[in-house]
Amino acid sequence: MRPIALAALAVSLLCTGIDGRAAAQPADPDAAQPADTGLAIAWEVRNRFRLFRREADFQRHAAASRAGGQLAAEHLLERDTAGRGWAQSQVEHLCVNAAGALLDTCERDGERENYLAPKSHPVVVRLTGPVPPGATCNWSFDDGTVPPKQVNAPCTQRVQPRLAFGKPTIAAVGITRPDNSVESVSTEIEVQDLLIAGLGDSVAAGEGNPDRPIALADEGFCFRRFLGAGRSEYFRPSRLGYEGDKACDDSPAASPASAAEWNKLGTRWMSAACHRSLYGYQLRTALALAVENKHAAVTFLPLACSGATIESGLFGAQGANECPPTGRCAGTVPGQIAQLQQALASARKQIPERQLDLVLLTVGANDIKFSGLVADVIVSAGVERLLFSQGGLIASVPQAQAILDREFPASFAKLRATLKPLVGGSLSRVVYVSYGHPAMQGDAPCPGGHEGLDVHPAFAADGARLKNVTDFVLTKFLPKVKALARCEAGPKCANPETDRMTFVDSHQAEFANHGICARSPDDPQFDRECFSPEGKSFEPDLVASATSPLVCPLRPSEFRPYAPRARWIRTANDSYFTAMTYPRALPSTAQPSNIHDASWGALSAVYGGAFHPTAEGHAAMADAALPAARQALGLTAPPEVIAQPLPPPGQQAAPPQ
Repeated sequence: MRPIALAALAVSLLCTGIDGRAAAQPADPDAAQPADTGLAIAWEVRNRFRLFRREADFQRHAAASRAGGQLAAEHLLERDTAGRGWAQSQVEHLCVNAAGALLDTCERDGERENYLAPKSHPVVVRLTGPVPPGATCNWSFDDGTVPPKQVNAPCTQRVQPRLAFGKPTIAAVGITRPDNSVESVSTEIEVQDLLIAGLGDSVAAGEGNPDRPIALADEGFCFRRFLGAGRSEYFRPSRLGYEGDKACDDSPAASPASAAEWNKLGTRWMSAACHRSLYGYQLRTALALAVENKHAAVTFLPLACSGATIESGLFGAQGANECPPTGRCAGTVPGQIAQLQQALASARKQIPERQLDLVLLTVGANDIKFSGLVADVIVSAGVERLLFSQGGLIASVPQAQAILDREFPASFAKLRATLKPLVGGSLSRVVYVSYGHPAMQGDAPCPGGHEGLDVHPAFAADGARLKNVTDFVLTKFLPKVKALARCEAGPKCANPETDRMTFVDSHQAEFANHGICARSPDDPQFDRECFSPEGKSFEPDLVASATSPLVCPLRPSEFRPYAPRARWIRTANDSYFTAMTYPRALPSTAQPSNIHDASWGALSAVYGGAFHPTAEGHAAMADAALPAARQALGLTAPPEVIAQPLPPPGQQAAPPQ
């Protein structure tokens, strides 16, 4: 007889009452409960979002989730940080290295674990029901290993064993009352570890929402403009702590030392190379699954990368977006599919039966050159527009339509065929989450103008081109992506039942009311007073703007990147004030000669996430993706929650009871 069978026999004897009657065993695995006493064993996995090193971080998200949904949780978390961002206190405590790559072995709450193939999981076990005062509990955790784990503790105390992954454990407790009478309860515990991968582009990664946003100085920093033979300059807020020359002099600002100092004062991302963020909807969806499924752990593989296309990013390598603040700076990022395959192979060396349970996917916008379409809308005629065009940074709707018709369907079919065997032969476990349109105002596109774009003098949305792009996205691109994911267009699916992805677009109606031009009386004071709808946010006088670059009386450092606002899309102003990023993955023709260079001024205003969802937008996307993820995994929704306030900042949320 196998050891586990002997253990089960022993437990059945243990669970026989002193009068010889067998204790009743309920169907609910969470509570094995004798009918005559009401006592039961309850259990849950501790710190069950395994990307987090610290249980306190997980518990804070679990507490926020009681508000009901990820958007409500985001509002609670940001209220307690005054809009400065909750992720900056957590980004240094993840199972990733300085470059953003997953660690093979991660120390979580003092225990070293194989991240991809954990041998055990920490659980919390407790006795519930009418626990006799003063009773002592003798716990036994038997997974077939001899001898089983034993713990003696007061019955009011929780016990926290680590239980083996991949096989059931019989948890039994003998309860000794003060009068020396004894009764017993048992249940079976088996932890489910969900392996979830996040793939795709900048929207999948969380672009626009650095985990630690840029710290702004209140004085100005000079940028040049492209004006042919003439010279023109303008000042915008500087990076806090930068001590180099803030004027547009050739020296010493052009020196490598000055540029290195500037770079050290940048943002902090979970992955700088990919602008991957804790705020991204994919991470938040996986985290929400961990919060609501207390008998499961979630091992999340964050692989999405800003700038990715299907061919260059998912299949092939792509250029890194930025260098990490410390450590080696790789010039390229390996293809996401190859990274995923390597991770699965590594996991299966330890756990041969390890399977990929779910893929979250958003990709396609870069394939049809969406950033080039945005540049076509916002870069005004002049030298800047000419140079952007020469650098391949501007695209037209006809160019995008040609790619959508000729190249994109075959690339998507190739992706579908490659992912299918990775998810057990059914693409229903690939949840494709579509894009929210960034520039809608109800049923109409946002109007043209300077609003949200005047951080650079050459930016202004052309109303006609904006409508043209909006029509293309609404009537051509988004329907085509949906049809391809659902096997309704493109190369014929061999078996639509297994080749059809789970598709999510329910959030698009909400995004239509929260486009880039949305404003509200409840927007942050800084936005209302300092970001002018007429495009007059910045001081034009070069003398005055060197020390006070804003027209409004508020200081740049008072901007709150994560405060709730009507728009769920980053403007160019938001992008500069939140990330101020120069992308190193651009063509060499677009590289700046020094940090005051005109190209740096233009690109730093848009390549930190302009026209990408804010943290609120990502939370809304996670709320839309979560029901589809549950369905794909065969999970049920938790009971309706009751909103509760978070504990005061600095205090840990209550642990599981």
